[in-house]
Amino acid sequence: MKSTYREAMRAALRDALERDERVFLMGEDVGAYGGCFAVSLGLLEEFGPARVRDTPLSESGFVGAGIGAALGGMRPIVEIMTVNFSLLALDQIVNSAATLLHMSGGQFNVPLVIRMTTGAGRQLGAQHSHSLEGWYAHIPGLRILAPATLEDARGMLWTALEDPDPVLIFEHGSLYGVEGELDGEAGPVGIDRAAVRRAGTDISLITYGGTLPLTLDAAAQLGEQGVSAEVIDLRTLRPLDEETILASVARTHRAVVVDEAWRSGSLSAEIAARIGEKAFYDLDAPVGRVCGAEVPMPYAKHLEEAALPSAPRVVAAALEAVSSGA
Repeated sequence: MKSTYREAMRAALRDALERDERVFLMGEDVGAYGGCFAVSLGLLEEFGPARVRDTPLSESGFVGAGIGAALGGMRPIVEIMTVNFSLLALDQIVNSAATLLHMSGGQFNVPLVIRMTTGAGRQLGAQHSHSLEGWYAHIPGLRILAPATLEDARGMLWTALEDPDPVLIFEHGSLYGVEGELDGEAGPVGIDRAAVRRAGTDISLITYGGTLPLTLDAAAQLGEQGVSAEVIDLRTLRPLDEETILASVARTHRAVVVDEAWRSGSLSAEIAARIGEKAFYDLDAPVGRVCGAEVPMPYAKHLEEAALPSAPRVVAAALEAVSSGA
């Protein structure tokens, strides 16, 4: 059936609410307004205010309430409007949700799912546009997901809810309106492995989330120039699926990591380091990176576009890697 990424996320929420009476959704404007990005539109009418709860504008407060509910046996889905606002709940996420199992000697799991929108490209200014998921991928005790396809948008949520530990799902804002075909029987998917979205032999393009479409576009352009690019969708940012990454590099002998976040201290740096540590002798060229400009995200459209990764920049980085390794 035809679907959008937004509709696939809504179907995942509806499915979770129907499957388990312990599941409830809470966050700012998720109820009467239908969600800031219309993901939860209509769910309040279907499930009522006890299952779809509007919260005050207090990220620390309602994330803390979600942690408490999870400890009490519920399966809360907490929506934070954008990743930037999650910083207001950083103490709850990093110092509480991620550490309670360890600090309780294995007695207390926190089966909490937190959803949030990430990324730029929509002229929403610096306070609504950054890609900070790499920060959270630094934290032991958290699982970090980045659904980039309709199938993953539909299928990752229930699998995350079955995890006994906290899971953060990052939904790139540019993907909500993406249209495609979705199997009417689509359901839960695995969240442990990266996916090869396009097979190739000359270079590995490694990416996730909102940069997957432009990376696939770049791979198609490279194909027209005789360069066979393999595209890896990480899907899960913590723990990283090293096996798939390293197997791809062993096949292609070159790699470019595409990451919308800032280059310094980024997830792209971690991936490049792991390739260097564990696949150095497979490489025929240095690992390349295409990242966001190290500035607060501009509001002006032409400046925002200049600050973000693009297909031409990925093509240029890939061609440089192929030529330098020739």
